[in-house]
Amino acid sequence: MAAELKDLRVQAGLTTRAVAARVGFSSAGLNRSELGKRVPSLEEVGALLAVYSVVGKKRARILELTRAANTPGWWETGDLPRQVQLPALITFESQATRIVNFGPLLIPGLLQTHNYIRAVMRYGGIPEADAEVRIATRVRRQTVLTKSRGPSYLAILDEAALRRPIGGSLVMADQIRKLIEMSELPNVTIRAIPFRRGGYLAAGGFSLLNFSKATPIVFLDQRKVGAFLHKPDDTCAYQHYTDTMLKIALSAEESVDFLARMATDHERG
Repeated sequence: MAAELKDLRVQAGLTTRAVAARVGFSSAGLNRSELGKRVPSLEEVGALLAVYSVVGKKRARILELTRAANTPGWWETGDLPRQVQLPALITFESQATRIVNFGPLLIPGLLQTHNYIRAVMRYGGIPEADAEVRIATRVRRQTVLTKSRGPSYLAILDEAALRRPIGGSLVMADQIRKLIEMSELPNVTIRAIPFRRGGYLAAGGFSLLNFSKATPIVFLDQRKVGAFLHKPDDTCAYQHYTDTMLKIALSAEESVDFLARMATDHERG
């Protein structure tokens, strides 16, 4: 929400002082709202959107973001994670200085191939027309890893995510070859946790995002449930999970060798 409000103001060519004067807010309060340090009311956001000449579906979406921002933990169910949380996640990923993805059962979205994404959508019962839109959106998200000054990216993958032949053996082999290719980027690190390393303390799949000025956030994404966590106790717990998993994961070099063996196994399959 904060990112949206700031972008709209900039697009309107207005300073925070000019906007504050028009709507009767303090410029300090508006600055805090744009930094995500203060959640404005629906009435305040409605006034800002009027100044920015935002109407229709875009206005409705930003007002929904405002309602969601007032929900502790930002838990949402049903189709709302895709409609509301995905745009926010894309913005966060574009602004992050470091991203950690943990994939216990699936390859993280930022590393998925087209065919792997299509298979995941098919298993999820997503209609083909809708799936193509989602695939295109996910592929565009992935460009964050290859842009100049992209974030430092760490993917921690359980062997289960590498063994299960999502889309079939050849699709999976191609997906793992993509992981090896991505690991060659200077800002990308992939660490695998083989079954032989035993159990470990972890949660389900998550994204941990760090920023240069803002506090970290964690995104939890399930099929029908999504949540952003931002309280220090929550984000510190997921940093602890990350540190714990890295202690038993293969090194980056060992992980590439492990991935190559997994790809070969799928190709033989």
